[in-house]
Amino acid sequence: MEVNDNIISLPYQRPPLLFTSHIETIYPAVLRSVKGIAYTRERIQTPDDDFLDLDWLHQQSSNLVILSHGLEGNTQRAYIRGMAKAFYQAGYDVLAWNYRGCSGEMNRQLRFYHSGATEDLETVIQHALKKNSYEKISLIGFSLGGNLTLKYLGEKGDNLDSRIHKSVAFSVPLDLHASCQTISRHWIYTQRFVRSLKQKVINKSKQNPELKIDGIHKIKTLIDFDDAYTAPIHHFKNAIDYYQKCSSIHFVENIHVPTLIINALNDPFLDQATYQNQVWHRSKHLNFETPSSGGHVGFTLFNQNGLYWSEIKALEFINK
Repeated sequence: MEVNDNIISLPYQRPPLLFTSHIETIYPAVLRSVKGIAYTRERIQTPDDDFLDLDWLHQQSSNLVILSHGLEGNTQRAYIRGMAKAFYQAGYDVLAWNYRGCSGEMNRQLRFYHSGATEDLETVIQHALKKNSYEKISLIGFSLGGNLTLKYLGEKGDNLDSRIHKSVAFSVPLDLHASCQTISRHWIYTQRFVRSLKQKVINKSKQNPELKIDGIHKIKTLIDFDDAYTAPIHHFKNAIDYYQKCSSIHFVENIHVPTLIINALNDPFLDQATYQNQVWHRSKHLNFETPSSGGHVGFTLFNQNGLYWSEIKALEFINK
């Protein structure tokens, strides 16, 4: 697939129609439709007797891209389908994976997914490496999936498999606590996520009676939810302990593969104070870009053969 160099060289400029960060965020999430994607689903087992559902686009390529979605997302979200289509048309195999409980069927274990659950990403990567003879694998993550990707790479450091080539992360909550505080200022986003997460816990309690849901109706914020469920289920002391141990900002300096991070300055989910961290200047492997607009996992473009700016940027960076 040919990518127009004149498009790539331009910084992101939002279409005039999308004149606020909230419209930039909501428009692609609600109205974007990506046609022509026919995944092949594969279910794999995890070491703790659970399962993960993987969605593949195969074409016998030697290069693979692995896509990680955001909070309460899945492989059917338009930003995943758009990136999958862009790379598949460019000649790559694509693997988009659903976190535990996100594929349309509740996972077996008491635990869910969370922002730092890199053991599941490792399971997916090792499965892909064993199943096919890929020469290069690139990782792309969105929001929570971006944090997960960066944390994974930082944890691995010099021990990362040499076939992991590059990574790209969009709209990343680098500091989970600060980002939770920021998103909590916007009722519409907070309620959407909290409502979905609470329902997931209620559903899981039906198959795991040890999961108590007394008082769940009182939870109003993501921090409250993480304090009540995410932290204790996944063996953290509390929400703050979870945020501290899983925030990717504490791991990025140990990333040793070329990595592009793109966080819009007007992202309503993210705390901009993290953008000033000196780690971006100390590491030769990190490329941190902060376009003035883009919203959260937005970066909409019109009239570019269906491609969004995020997809053009990811293709440009990984194809270099």
